[in-house]
Amino acid sequence: MQVRYQTALLPDVWDICLSCARERVDKGSIHEFLQLSTHFFHDILIFVMKKVKIAVVGASGYTGQELLRILLRHPGVELVCATSRQYAGQELCDLFPRFRNVPGADLKFTDSDVEAIAATGAEAAFLALPHGVSVSYGRGLVEAGIRVIDLSADFRLNDPAVYEEFYGKPHADVELMQEAVYGMPEWHRDEIKKARIVGSPGCYPTSIILPLVPLFRAGLLKVEDIVVNSGSGVSGAGRRADVSLLYCECNESMRAYGVPRHRHLSEIEQELSLAAGQKVTITFTPHLMPVNTGIITTTVAKLADGVTLQDITDCMEKAYAGAPFVRLLGAGKPADTKNVTRTNFVDIGWAVDARTNRVVLMSAEDNVIKGAGGQGVHAFNIMFGFDEAEGLWLI
Repeated sequence: MQVRYQTALLPDVWDICLSCARERVDKGSIHEFLQLSTHFFHDILIFVMKKVKIAVVGASGYTGQELLRILLRHPGVELVCATSRQYAGQELCDLFPRFRNVPGADLKFTDSDVEAIAATGAEAAFLALPHGVSVSYGRGLVEAGIRVIDLSADFRLNDPAVYEEFYGKPHADVELMQEAVYGMPEWHRDEIKKARIVGSPGCYPTSIILPLVPLFRAGLLKVEDIVVNSGSGVSGAGRRADVSLLYCECNESMRAYGVPRHRHLSEIEQELSLAAGQKVTITFTPHLMPVNTGIITTTVAKLADGVTLQDITDCMEKAYAGAPFVRLLGAGKPADTKNVTRTNFVDIGWAVDARTNRVVLMSAEDNVIKGAGGQGVHAFNIMFGFDEAEGLWLI
């Protein structure tokens, strides 16, 4: 952890622990003491912690709601600003009754600009805004000394030409876009730690990049003929009025959309190409599923010559041995959205089709948590020196 504590209290705590240790050693119970003291020190450090002041910009959407749900229970956070033009003046718990009686949920939404956000004393800001809107906040917040985690696509890409191609207009701040770190903690931890601004990955990209990157880095896959099919819950379209998203239009139905070039292809191919060391182009078809949240993805890729199922398994286990939110199901075990919704986990299984010499990668996640708000908080924890999983043990 970063040093954010009232250290004057720690000598007394240390004396108490030493006294307990001597007693435990005398009783031959040092292992028990070590287990207890680990949790004890964590709780003490959280108790004396100087909390980080947080702003959530665009806090009234589905992603904003999940961010608030996580941050209100994060022991190292003080929520000082939540913006919403539509609900300015209302308390958080008025819009989201599930937050009633939760400490901090009486904070009122504001319609704030950069100056007003900075005036709250915020040290970090989450931008849960539409594409093309976040960029109008990024420069001002960063220059005010506020570290930014953007959940839109405005700071995910490295190439301004690719941004314009996929989002239909030039990027408004190319310099800041190219400074931003792609916020996938499993693969960019060191860069995130130092970043002023992080572009948090999209929901579909998270479910696709995590299974593929270690295999590309290890040279276990060929780069051609990669086919990806994904399904997402209706919350992925955002909290807005749209006839195509009405209950009667979505229930008991599935349909493809964004064919043949969904916007998320831009960041998916960017990150896969970096991992492979050469250009990677994929076929990606997203589908709308009649569920609230969840993403299921099946990726099929050609194996490099001589690669076996055991090679895939060994590579995955090595890559994610220290990743708290990547759960490897193993060979022949498909992922299931019911096991990951409302959590920050992504589950990954795999199988090898010997007839076609292809690997089938199967992943599942919650699109508004691991695919959005939870992943943003994971990056925040790294940026501010917290335990990576702080506030994110949601099951």
